[in-house]
Amino acid sequence: MMPLKTFYHLLCPQLFLRSVFDLPVSQLKDRGIRGLIFDLDNTLLYWNSCEVTGDARKLFRQLEHEGFLSCLVSNNKKTRVESVAQVLNLPAISKARKPSRRAFRQALATLGTSAKETAVVGDQLFTDVLGGNRMGLYTVLVKPLSKTEFIGTRLMRYIERIALRQLIKRGLIEKPALEKAGRAKLC
Repeated sequence: MMPLKTFYHLLCPQLFLRSVFDLPVSQLKDRGIRGLIFDLDNTLLYWNSCEVTGDARKLFRQLEHEGFLSCLVSNNKKTRVESVAQVLNLPAISKARKPSRRAFRQALATLGTSAKETAVVGDQLFTDVLGGNRMGLYTVLVKPLSKTEFIGTRLMRYIERIALRQLIKRGLIEKPALEKAGRAKLC
């Protein structure tokens, strides 16, 4: 059985952002990151929406211009994920079953990057951050775009809040960093 301390470290993102659109591109480059794995729902788009905003299009144009490779990895259904991927001209993995390693491995193979040079960006501790940390990726947690979510996700948010309190209590995350919700280094 995994020690509780190890489990909490697996839930700890390396960076917390107010929004995916605050992604510190130059900081990621300086860390040697060249591949980015993005969650879809409430990270890039509102939950269950297929509308790709101008901000999302601009982000991926900037990332491509800066030389980053990007991939969508979502637990959502294939038709929705692929329709968004097509608009953004990105590879995508649907029904990922995050935090399972399979989809993250598939994304690394698709991007042609190693774990050390890849970051995962998402809005959930128990899918994006846990899955990314299990693979040795640089993990970026963003605040969800909206409170509207799948019912199962809403239940997990309650557990997430408990986990975040434990991360703060154990000194793995600073409470002011979460309250500011700006760029903050965590673990």
